[in-house]
Amino acid sequence: MARIAEPRPAAEPSSAVQQQRRDAILQATAALAAQKPADQVQMNEVARAAGVALGTLYRYFPSKTHLFVGLMADRVDKMQDGIHRRKAPAGTAADRVFDVLSRATRPMLRQPHLTAAMLNSLNTADATAVAEVGHIDRQVRSMLLTICGVDEPGPQDISLVRLVQHTWHGILQSSLNGRIDADETEAEIQLACQLILAPLADNE
Repeated sequence: MARIAEPRPAAEPSSAVQQQRRDAILQATAALAAQKPADQVQMNEVARAAGVALGTLYRYFPSKTHLFVGLMADRVDKMQDGIHRRKAPAGTAADRVFDVLSRATRPMLRQPHLTAAMLNSLNTADATAVAEVGHIDRQVRSMLLTICGVDEPGPQDISLVRLVQHTWHGILQSSLNGRIDADETEAEIQLACQLILAPLADNE
């Protein structure tokens, strides 16, 4: 019986040209997935839209899960860059985290197919096989801790921001599934931040 090949690990770009190709793939993926559900987005049409060979696409993204998780990682990196450029809002840690998450949520809800594809892929990806899963978790955790003003986080601080991240994803999923509307989505994110991050108020 023929042996089934194991998926290859995703390659990392090692030159400016390779980085441009990878970026073009992510841009093409975002454009296509904004128009239709993820299961209708084909790898060959992504490669064609990005202007790269199909083999190049699979070298950087061995599966569709890698592709959408990679896109999510790219969005998180840009989100963090935006936070560094923008003046931190006033208020409590919960207020500041809510401000950042609500800003991120609004454009995500305007592209429900794309957001669903990224969230579903992130939730089902094996962190040992898709390196960007760990990258996303570390980036979001670092970003939220910075926003909260926690310079030397302890185990509880890390658990609190992880809970915020998981709850935010769950609220987004409920909104995408039509269970709650946009106003309810924002209100629940705010309430989650207030309740989960309440222990940090004692340190402010």
